[in-house]
Amino acid sequence: RKDLKGAMESLIEQKRQKLSTVEKLDEHMDFASQLIFAQNRGDLTAENVNQCVLEMMIAAPDTLSVTLFFMLILIAEHPTVEEEMMREIETVMGKQELQS
Repeated sequence: RKDLKGAMESLIEQKRQKLSTVEKLDEHMDFASQLIFAQNRGDLTAENVNQCVLEMMIAAPDTLSVTLFFMLILIAEHPTVEEEMMREIETVMGKQELQS
């Protein structure tokens, strides 16, 4: 827990430093940036920011994997939907090779 907290603090500090050196701030705005600015305004504490970033890092892979799993199950159960998706991919990609 202590190591994870330290890693989050380090990542947030790196983000904070990056934000202080960019020329166009709007190109680097994301949720973590919004949290940092909220802390700067006094709306959040450093601990609030750390906790939010930590929750994003931990929760996102789990919820994404479950969502993808059920999406693939539904596609497999509905072959006409799969065929439509493949036609759309072929329409957009043409003869280009698909890449991950």
